[in-house]
Amino acid sequence: MKSTFSFFLCLAFISIFGQTKKPKETKSAVTTPVSTVPAADTFKSDVFSGLKLRNIGPALVSGRINQIVVNPDNHSEYYLVVASGGIWKTTNSGTTFAPIFDSYGSYSMGALTMDPSNHAVLWLGTGENNNQRSVAYGDGIYKSEDAGKTWKNMGLKNSEHIGQIVVDPQNSNVVYVAAYGPVWTRGGERGIYKTTDGGKTWNRILHVSDHTGFNEILMDPRDHNVLYAAAHQRQRKIFTYIGGGPESALYKSTDAGATWNKVSGGFPGGKDLGRIGLAISPAKPDYVYAIVEGEDGGVYRSTDRGVSWEKRGSHKTSGNYYQELFCDPLDPNRLWSADT
Repeated sequence: MKSTFSFFLCLAFISIFGQTKKPKETKSAVTTPVSTVPAADTFKSDVFSGLKLRNIGPALVSGRINQIVVNPDNHSEYYLVVASGGIWKTTNSGTTFAPIFDSYGSYSMGALTMDPSNHAVLWLGTGENNNQRSVAYGDGIYKSEDAGKTWKNMGLKNSEHIGQIVVDPQNSNVVYVAAYGPVWTRGGERGIYKTTDGGKTWNRILHVSDHTGFNEILMDPRDHNVLYAAAHQRQRKIFTYIGGGPESALYKSTDAGATWNKVSGGFPGGKDLGRIGLAISPAKPDYVYAIVEGEDGGVYRSTDRGVSWEKRGSHKTSGNYYQELFCDPLDPNRLWSADT
């Protein structure tokens, strides 16, 4: 490093002090014009023969993977839900992937759910379910009955962002949708929506306000009448990001969404909470976990199906992107938190 610096220092010294004076021009001097190479000779094909087109993406923005959905009957078949790049499917354990949603109405994806009773039936919620500045919106719910070969729009086009979809394992016509709603404005179709006729009609069964949508909805694996839903008050402006508020809360229903109650019993509330992520332990479904963003944020656990809660730690992530928990299928005390 020092020798390199000394070398350039010497060059600079010679450049400044070692130049000889140019002779003064006389009136009799003749100026010869500099010859130029014609442009036609400069831009020949052999000049650019070494340049080749190459793929430079996807990078950060288009490469976000929101979700991976695996066929439980065939683990070599799964789907990648890309935030700004559609749906990609593999049937050979990821050796190759094919885009299966490029000819439809959205490129931004939020959530994909496989019908537990028929794995060829897929429900797709368009519109990325994150809240950063580069987020793109979608055009509602789509359904495929042939494992993603064809899709049909089933409504909720003004939801713009879908957080999560749950299909009733006892009745494929019953589907619940956590609609996040627009990021940059109020209103739209936001709340918890339910269909009982396979998506022909939708009813909003839980609504907080025009500023608060829902990012997650879960169903107790033992009882399809028990539901948990996370409300998130958020909105982006050019000059700021409102990442939470007093309307962010956790709700529970024990009658298939007919009525809802806000959970308490040690769960944080009454303050500006942010995004709430949920998980039910497959090994012990009485165990419900929540990761909460905000002043009293952290990881909370209920061991009695959401009746009472205990704070387990202060770990939390960014509500713009993450706040997601994943439970170990065998150990109810082990879970993972997605983060950067």
